[in-house]
Amino acid sequence: EVRLVESGGGLVQPGGSLRLSCVASGFVFGMYTMHWVRQAPGKGLEWVSGISNGAKSTDYADSVKGRFTISRDNAKNTLYLQMNSLKPEDTAVYYCAKGGLEFQRFWDSRGQGTQVTVSS
Repeated sequence: EVRLVESGGGLVQPGGSLRLSCVASGFVFGMYTMHWVRQAPGKGLEWVSGISNGAKSTDYADSVKGRFTISRDNAKNTLYLQMNSLKPEDTAVYYCAKGGLEFQRFWDSRGQGTQVTVSS
């Protein structure tokens, strides 16, 4: 059974930083592309960033490019999202999502999410 457990969310002021983590189990983590997606209040699910299985390729939504950095540690089965220069519009529930074997914007499982609130 695929299990994805996010942590690291919280309340932060505009301009601040947070680092999200996602611990994966139930599949061979190092074989799969992984993503972060988010859902703001009253809005649909938005893809944020993806990273290939070997971490050689990364991709970002235009809204977060230059501010967020995705990374992974395959030895620890853990995915990360470093978020800097946070804006109120980044407020959302952030989900870790399991992609496919290829580096594509596709996912088939996601975790329960962690809340990020950016407010003064």
